[in-house]
Amino acid sequence: MGCIEMLKPQILLRGISFREAREYIESSCDECYHFQPGFRLFGEYIIGAPPIAVGIMKDGSIVFPYTKPCHGTFVLKHRDEAEAERVRKLGREEVMRSLKRR
Repeated sequence: MGCIEMLKPQILLRGISFREAREYIESSCDECYHFQPGFRLFGEYIIGAPPIAVGIMKDGSIVFPYTKPCHGTFVLKHRDEAEAERVRKLGREEVMRSLKRR
């Protein structure tokens, strides 16, 4: 999984579809934000079918999909409060941009 592997994240699900990853994150996280493919998380580009759900748990863990070519899609969890705060900020900005487009 490239540099994401260096984080040593917890693997919650593996071998699933983008849709299954999104549904799992939306239903199991305390907060959920949606991004377009190419969003950077932990310095890596996140790819997949939009919208890409990124969840945050109360303990500051981030739950996110990660696709590795030839290995499929995983849902990973990694605790990083600073990155969680960055996701919150960008997620809120994305919501405001989408509201202005309407």
